[in-house]
This record gives sequence, structure tokens and C-alpha cells, in this order.
Amino acid sequence: MSKVIDETISVGNAGSKRTSGWLGARLVDPLLDTTKKLSLVVALFLVWELAVWSGVVNRQLFPPPSAVGRSIIELAQLGILWNDIQASIVRITIGFAIATAVAMVLAIILSRSDRLAGYVMPIIDLLRPISVIAWIPLAILWFGIGDKPAWFIIFLGAFFPIFTNTYLGFRSVDSVHTQVAECLGAGRSLFIKEVLIPSALPYILTGMRIGLGVGWMCVIAAELIAANSGLGYMIQLARTLIETEKVIGGMIVIGVIGFCMNHLMVYAERKLTPWRHGER
Repeated sequence: MSKVIDETISVGNAGSKRTSGWLGARLVDPLLDTTKKLSLVVALFLVWELAVWSGVVNRQLFPPPSAVGRSIIELAQLGILWNDIQASIVRITIGFAIATAVAMVLAIILSRSDRLAGYVMPIIDLLRPISVIAWIPLAILWFGIGDKPAWFIIFLGAFFPIFTNTYLGFRSVDSVHTQVAECLGAGRSLFIKEVLIPSALPYILTGMRIGLGVGWMCVIAAELIAANSGLGYMIQLARTLIETEKVIGGMIVIGVIGFCMNHLMVYAERKLTPWRHGER
């Protein structure tokens, strides 16, 4: 009896070791992977710091990371940084939401009507290559200074990637799915909800991910010229005061927020389309 108990205990201990080892791997491996990815960034910052302190790089034109970090902390303590971050994020949220809604509706309409698409697509193809920077003077004339021109510029930047990918996704829906839905008597709204959008979801999410990145770049460009708040405005104000460390600090904050936005979209893609990533 004692032998059986000992064997049971040993099996239990082995199982617990395997479990703890598995949990440890789950926790340690992502940490090691992140450390490896950030090692190059840390190395670049160290080289940058040494280059400035050794006199190789002009401190006034390219201040060291330590000075940039102090400027970011100072702006955060004063509350200026948080206010500008909030203003930029609100603008990108509104502009991106409008672009997504318009692009989705237009893509659905054009994907279901070849005749209408023949008239509208040439106009879209004509407007797509125009840089959003070229639209800023018109945005100021039409909407003045403030949030509205920024919304318009973000809309233009985000709309075309979202529309292009969404339209392609809707056009790529398997004809078998369409025929089955028609045979089962699915109405237009049910077909769009249950067949069209789920089938095109990977394309839609890819377009939204690209559109969000482009829109974030556009909001900064718009704030440099046509706003009195936001990260772009903060950078422009620091430039006029020749506070280079704040200019670079603002750029780093913009990059970090853009990085987080991109990873948020990647997370959404993995959760909404797990079959594309080998997940269930």
C-alpha cells in the first residue's frame, strides 16, 4: 500500500514539475523575446548618448537621450504632455471612426454593384495619389483652425487603405457562399451581416490597421499647421522656441503611441480572426 502511495506522490510531483515548468516557460519566453527585441533600441540610445557627450554630435542640434528624457518628464509633470496626447488621440479616434464607417458603407455598395463601381472607382483612383499634405490648405480654408480640419485630414489618410482592403475583401467572397445564402433566402441585411462581413473580416482588419497608422501620421501633420493643441502643435511650439530636446521628445512619444496602436490592432486581428494565426 505504501508503495502505491509513494508512486502516486512521485507521479503527482512529476506532474506538478511539468506544470510549473510549462507555466515558467509561458512567462519567461515572452519576456526573453521582448528583451531581445528591445536590446537593439537600448544599444542605439547608448551610442547616441556617448556620441553627444564625446562631442561627435552637436548637443544643440541633437541633444542626448538623457536630456530628451528629462524634457518628457518635465512636460508630463506640468500636465502639458497629457493634454496634448489626449487632444491627438481624440482627433485620431473621431477621424478614424468616420473614415471606417464611410469606407465600409461605400465598399459594400460598390462591391454589390459593378455598374456603380465603374463610375465611382475612377474618382477614387484619381484622389488616392494626392498627398494629404496637399489638402491641408483647403482644410484650413473650409474648416478654419482647430479640430475639424484635423478630422478631415485624418479621414482622408485613413479612408483609402480601409476602403481599398475592404472592397477587395468583399469582392473576394467565395461565390459558393453567396449562392448558398441566396438559396436559403437570406435577405440583404442578413447576407451582409452573416456572410459578407465575416468572410471579408481579415481584409477589413488589415485595412483598418494600415489606415490607423496613416491616420496617426496625418493627425501630427495637421497639428503642425492647423491646430492649437496636440503633439504636433507641441513639437511646432518647441521648434519656435529652439527647444530641440522637446521636439525629439515629442517625436518619441508619437512613435510609442503609434507602436501601441499598431499592437492593439494586431491583438484585435488575432482575437477576431484566430484561424489565420493557428489559434482557436
